[in-house]
Amino acid sequence: MAITPFSKKDLLPQEEKLEVARHKSELFIGIPKETSFQERRICLTPEAVSSITNHGHRILMEAGAGKNASYSDKEYSDAGAEITHDTQKVFDCPLILKVEPATIAEIEMMKSQTIVISAIQLKTRKKEYFEALKKKKITALAFEYIKDDDNSFPAVKSLSEIAGTASVLVAAELMTCGKGGNGLLFGNITGVRPTEVVILGAGTVAEYAVKTALGLGASVKVFDNSITKLRRLQNNLQQRVFTSTIQNKTLLKSLRRCDVAIGAMRGKYRTPIVVTEDMVSHMKKGSVIVDVSIDTGGCFETSEITTHENPTFIKHGVTHYCVPNIPSRYSKTASLSISNIITPYLLQIADDGGLESAIRCDAGLKNGVYFYHGILTNKNIGEWFDLTYRDINLIVF
Repeated sequence: MAITPFSKKDLLPQEEKLEVARHKSELFIGIPKETSFQERRICLTPEAVSSITNHGHRILMEAGAGKNASYSDKEYSDAGAEITHDTQKVFDCPLILKVEPATIAEIEMMKSQTIVISAIQLKTRKKEYFEALKKKKITALAFEYIKDDDNSFPAVKSLSEIAGTASVLVAAELMTCGKGGNGLLFGNITGVRPTEVVILGAGTVAEYAVKTALGLGASVKVFDNSITKLRRLQNNLQQRVFTSTIQNKTLLKSLRRCDVAIGAMRGKYRTPIVVTEDMVSHMKKGSVIVDVSIDTGGCFETSEITTHENPTFIKHGVTHYCVPNIPSRYSKTASLSISNIITPYLLQIADDGGLESAIRCDAGLKNGVYFYHGILTNKNIGEWFDLTYRDINLIVF
């Protein structure tokens, strides 16, 4: 007797099972005023606020939150946001949007189980920050960790584009006589030797610095110890520029001739010092150093952190610009860039029925979660600060 894999019941017509639609959730977003030193950006532009509120969500903003990015309270109010002078009301919202990580005092103002989306800036964090998140059972997402469909980090890349472009524009300004420079015009004027630029690094910051410098007519040399990065840079530029691995003799020769040197390197923990003080002393008087890597220590030995208010100092006759967080100098452009990245994710979270569902559906968004209901879920943070952590994939699946 033949054995059939199906029973008689299985062979009868069955009722159709339709996909159950996800229940959309309504977001109530709080946007406080940024209080961190030199932070002028804001997460959402009025246009983004209008798009979100038109989808039926609420946004409560602290008065003056967009002022430093050249956005008025009226623009946000007209876009559908609610404006309040009460900071506590903003932090009472179930979802908080910030550019800078929350301070300990701000975390204390939040309710238990609040969702916070902000940058993390790991190298400036202290253990107390994570302990405060744990105490309040916060779910926290970091801009820097959110991955796109192509496995890249869109927020990091976008802000790196700004920093790379800005580094050349800053250098062009500092080369003028009134800024202590040699009075050279950044570019390539007929009959005049083109500006010579040395760029350390071959990542996104370096790529956009090279593109901007070439666009102005400069002669560019790029140094990095990764041949793969140098080759990728050449391919992205679609033209040939001088590239080299970092060899002291070749680098010193280029630094002696250059008008501008831009540091755009990154290290796992601290940026390695590539240019020694002795090398800087051999540079031309009136030349310019822009150390974009100062956020993680700087790659010039002579670099010292400066501010947007007092951005430069002169050492060995060389003008140094070592301001951390260069994108904040162009706060409106940076705000537009952040807003363009964050807005689609907010709408996706709402359409998926809340953050819990959204991170189940989107692995890139899940990668941005480093605290989940008070549980640390990021391995790097756990190892760095000696904290207990759990894999997010074992909690949310």
